[in-house]
Amino acid sequence: MNHAAISNVAGTDIPDASAQQRLRAIFGGSIGNLIEWYDWYAYAAFAIYFAPSFFPKSNDTVQLLNTAAIFAVGFLMRPIGGWVLGRYADRRGRKAALTLSVTLMCFGSLIIAVTPTYASIGIAAPALLLVARLLQGFSVGGEYGTSATYMSEIATEGNRGFYSGILYVTLIMGQLLALAVLMVLQFAVLDAHQLESWGWRIPFAIGAVAALAALYLRRNLVETDAFQKKSAAPEAGQLSLLLRYPREVLIVIGLTMGGTLFFYTFTTYMQKFLVNTVGLSKGESTLVSSANLLVFMLLQPVMGALSDRIGRRPMLIVFGVLALFATVPLLSALEQARDAWTAFFLILIALTISSLYSSISAVVKAELFPVEIRALGVGLPYAITVSLFGGSAEYIALWCKSIGYEGLFYWYVTACVFCSLLVYIFMREPQRESRI
Repeated sequence: MNHAAISNVAGTDIPDASAQQRLRAIFGGSIGNLIEWYDWYAYAAFAIYFAPSFFPKSNDTVQLLNTAAIFAVGFLMRPIGGWVLGRYADRRGRKAALTLSVTLMCFGSLIIAVTPTYASIGIAAPALLLVARLLQGFSVGGEYGTSATYMSEIATEGNRGFYSGILYVTLIMGQLLALAVLMVLQFAVLDAHQLESWGWRIPFAIGAVAALAALYLRRNLVETDAFQKKSAAPEAGQLSLLLRYPREVLIVIGLTMGGTLFFYTFTTYMQKFLVNTVGLSKGESTLVSSANLLVFMLLQPVMGALSDRIGRRPMLIVFGVLALFATVPLLSALEQARDAWTAFFLILIALTISSLYSSISAVVKAELFPVEIRALGVGLPYAITVSLFGGSAEYIALWCKSIGYEGLFYWYVTACVFCSLLVYIFMREPQRESRI
């Protein structure tokens, strides 16, 4: 067996014979992302069941508003996580940051799983829930930039788009797993009373245990060759270093704005839209959303591999043009849909369009920055943009509906997509000028 040859596959100094090590690097780099997003979405999926345990029993709406407020605070922590863990990854290594990120998520889920109820410890219960959500928001904020950097650096030059698609597969799979656990507990294991009294703790316990498994995998990751060979970064002044790349930072913000808003509109918000506007039942809405997410997930590596052949910029431009002209017609047609199959196919069209962006968004950002500032350059502007546009999508959509002008939201999404399309048109081809 020839151990002399050094493989560039996975971007690390691993002998050709160590296929198992390479697979472990790929799996460990992505599986933690899956667990993190499972934990993140489990909060939203089970909020209706655990809200009475953490807040005074005034009325259901107040309880849900309180849990929604804590969910929003978690979103606000994402830029801070992108900043702190991005700096840490650029100073101490991708492996160290990925390990820290999944550890924090583990603690956040564990706190939710074991915290006593409001009836037992009073105001300390929602306070601990807030602490847990702050940890989770911080962790998710740092996870994206670091895992996007790791997967981009670990890939060979000709398959970075494919690896970027794999990264998004794990993000969507985390959301699907949270929904799957909910449906299994709802329909096969527990009744509504059991779920509300103690069963809601199960998904968070699962998340904490799974995070421990991901922690073990990440502790055994190889560091990327790109980080190992970089020049020593200064201990201070990373912000000033990032500010040397204003064009790249603005590109991340611009390309993310329309893409993330379009994605959140047809994924996270769509369940509420299907119930409140289309008129489907909650069960039908969950099934339609889950089926679409499954197809959307399978499209990611395919679209990512396509970008390795034709380039990132053409795919982004096609996404921008299609989303620009399709958003209003698709959402307007969905308003008129009165059956689950029609809704499914209309959303599938939207998510197929979205996959042109989502599958390569991670690698496009990573290719813009040099190694000494890459994780921070990807993570911080992305987290800020997602918090502003993705995090506010539901609120703006529901506000427009509440004032009787739901169509305003459709045009808002279209306007943001148009801004991003201008960025796609005038940016350079990231693959050709990649700094990886």
